[in-house]
Amino acid sequence: MNSPGTDRLLNVVDVEATCWPGSPPPGAVGEIIEIGLTVVDLATAERVGRHRILVRPARSEVSPFCTELTGLSQEEVDGGRSFADACRLLAAEHRAGSRRWASWGDYDRHQFTRQCGATGTPYPFGRRHTNAKVAFTEAYGLRKRPGMAQALEIAGLPLEGRHHRGEDDAWNIAALVLHLAGRDGWPAQ
Repeated sequence: MNSPGTDRLLNVVDVEATCWPGSPPPGAVGEIIEIGLTVVDLATAERVGRHRILVRPARSEVSPFCTELTGLSQEEVDGGRSFADACRLLAAEHRAGSRRWASWGDYDRHQFTRQCGATGTPYPFGRRHTNAKVAFTEAYGLRKRPGMAQALEIAGLPLEGRHHRGEDDAWNIAALVLHLAGRDGWPAQ
């Protein structure tokens, strides 16, 4: 049984990964290079923590296309943590295994699953995941699922920071989560 207040905090996660305008180069795979995490206190309706973890890719490099999209350079991510260390940090400092978490769509969850499987790294998150894109679509009665920037427009919220930057996207997704919670549109778990 959960202690009082255990479910009030939610980790909102957004990752950026190595990417290319087409297929990856031979031997390369898309790997997480940034993990943005915003902690949301659902009881007080506040964003109470903003975190960024840079991750050093092991089987790919940051392409010029990826740098243009995310603003992240190879030099910057070379100073990051290993993927395994980033996952340990999520578990130890952000209670990723026990705290509910959300992302915009399922890409982030699937990317962690793939990369953990490929590297033998223990999956850092628990099973209580909410796809915020689905929750938003249902709350607004939309037929098509909007991207995060479009959802912010629909909700009348500003886009803060740089789109396709994990730390900023997690912060913006957290604003959408709080917006939905304020409309009774955030699913209880």
